[in-house]
Amino acid sequence: MDRQIKAELTNMCMVYEGSRVLVQKRRPEHGWPGVTFPGGHVEPGESITQSVIREVWEETGLTVAEPRLCGVKQWIEDDGSRYIVFLYKCNQFSGELSASEEGEVFWAERASLPGMNLSSGMEETFRVFFEDDISELSYYREDPDNDWQIVLE
Repeated sequence: MDRQIKAELTNMCMVYEGSRVLVQKRRPEHGWPGVTFPGGHVEPGESITQSVIREVWEETGLTVAEPRLCGVKQWIEDDGSRYIVFLYKCNQFSGELSASEEGEVFWAERASLPGMNLSSGMEETFRVFFEDDISELSYYREDPDNDWQIVLE
């Protein structure tokens, strides 16, 4: 039995300072609009951590140090491939905050996040970042015509 499957590897990083978190308001033309944390794809030859550092810098202008893996978000696409998002936290950074073509970036109070125009799936993703007893968010559906089911573990 072949155990290899096609996978798309991505990352997301919650940069924080006290009760403030760095958020990105993604532009609609880049797909997946709304408020989220910075992140993106893992490039060939990069480690997951290297990709987090690069993506945060590209999207925010900040250089993060010692990002820590805090969880995973994943689902199976209709073609059978797996989409995996490695979730990181980081409170060590330097540089000047600047927007990118992906969207504006700004500091927000963590408590204000639920009232924002969030990107799809961010409410449950926040639970992985903020609740120490949850480390995985999975989406599944019985068939492509059904709604996604959410599993937090």
